[in-house]
Amino acid sequence: MDRTAVYRRRWGILGVLVTSLLVVVLDNSILNIALRVISDPQQGLGASQSQLAWAINSYTLVFAGLLFTWGVIGDRVGRKRILLIGLALFGLASLLSAYAQTPQHLIWARALMGLGGAAVMPQTLSIISNVFPAEERPRAIGIWAGSVGLALGIGPPLGGLLLEHFWWGSVFLINVPIVIVGLVLMAIIVPESRNEQPARLDPVGVALSILGLVLLVYGIITAGDRASLRDPDVIAATLGGLVVLAGFVVYEARIDHPALNVRLFRQPRMAVAVATIMLMFFSMAGVLFFISFYWQSVREFSPLHAGLLVLPLALSQGIVSPLSGFLVTRFGPKRVCATGLVLASLALGSYSLLDTTTPVWLIEIAFFVQGTGMAMVMLPATDSIMATVPREEAGTASAVQNTARQVAMALGVAVLGAVVTAVYRSQITPYLDAFPPQARANAVDSIEATMALAERLGQQGQPIIAPAKEAFLSGMHLAALSALVTGTIGLVLVLIWLPRHASNQQPQQSEPPAGTQPQTADTGRR
Repeated sequence: MDRTAVYRRRWGILGVLVTSLLVVVLDNSILNIALRVISDPQQGLGASQSQLAWAINSYTLVFAGLLFTWGVIGDRVGRKRILLIGLALFGLASLLSAYAQTPQHLIWARALMGLGGAAVMPQTLSIISNVFPAEERPRAIGIWAGSVGLALGIGPPLGGLLLEHFWWGSVFLINVPIVIVGLVLMAIIVPESRNEQPARLDPVGVALSILGLVLLVYGIITAGDRASLRDPDVIAATLGGLVVLAGFVVYEARIDHPALNVRLFRQPRMAVAVATIMLMFFSMAGVLFFISFYWQSVREFSPLHAGLLVLPLALSQGIVSPLSGFLVTRFGPKRVCATGLVLASLALGSYSLLDTTTPVWLIEIAFFVQGTGMAMVMLPATDSIMATVPREEAGTASAVQNTARQVAMALGVAVLGAVVTAVYRSQITPYLDAFPPQARANAVDSIEATMALAERLGQQGQPIIAPAKEAFLSGMHLAALSALVTGTIGLVLVLIWLPRHASNQQPQQSEPPAGTQPQTADTGRR
């Protein structure tokens, strides 16, 4: 396929890339709405709160740990080829997840999904950077970022619809036909590209990053599950994870072929963009984790009803993301990103005011505002990252952006989930002490476990339902305030360091003139 043909078909190529991206992001948003059912001992797997967190984070940790390696491999052997392999692996792992028989099986299947997803994500953004010229790239990235928001929004209602008619495994099985369609379209439309001078692999760096993240997240989740920071294994895991990650940074700074080029972070534009993405998704992931339980366990809505209520989050991103490129050009990345952070942070903080009778329409407005803010943050931050590195290193820049997002999501679920769990356990325990030990076993783990105990006890269990809801709300309020603080920190960073004006120049690589075809591969094959 010659360059002129590729340029003419660039928007079709973008559509195929968005399809493959959608299925990867869609899975996590669908899973959020299915968490309550999976935690149910009768309808699901009876997973505890910590097992649910690991079902999310086993995917995220593998995904984040291998993004850099897959990005380098894609640059080396061909981005289209790795995209096809990753998407096929993701589909197979989805099938295994759908038929998991225990929480442990689900956790391992989700880790395999992370392996496939890690191969998909960096290739999509790096191909976009190679197919589109600088003047069109912000618009293309805006559509790419909008598809992430769209998947986050349509996942819950789709998951609710599936759970209304099928068993919980259907939320994973839905990925398979989307994967098949994506594979066929990709083989036909997407061009192959690679870097003729690719970086060497860094197995030591990859191993250190995975080990450090697993130890840190294990310590955070376990601390929340036990409502204690004093246990020796919690202290050892948390401190050990921090030490290993510090060693990872030092090691990466000293070798000439790092998995993560930490030297890029010396540039304020790059550093603040990555930090902003991390802080935003840290807050969002934690909020989406507990808001599903709010709808279904506190308000007692059906999964379908709960899923439909998240639609404003998708609608706002679908509207604002395509407009973000214009906004950045008109007002500059700093103003757009800062405005987005203000909107998103206020929406996240508003969840600290929710109770059992809060009007649904008020929460829907908060969702719409949150989605609008996130859409305004993603484009200027992502474009700042992609503009920091030369085009032939697009895979690395894409991996940086996606790793930051995935690590932040893992930590958001772990930290804010631990906050909710710790507060819940401390407040519900006195109400459960009146029951025999065998009756209250595991009931303290989550609101869904407490509700299951109340259901088994019948009339005798009714008095613990209201305290359970109040205990969960207390934990949710504290987590929402934490999300507000996190967003405010991001706002301060943006106001200080993000450039006022957008730059369409790609460093160390000249762009084709407007109206001509771009270089669709780094002197690579077609």
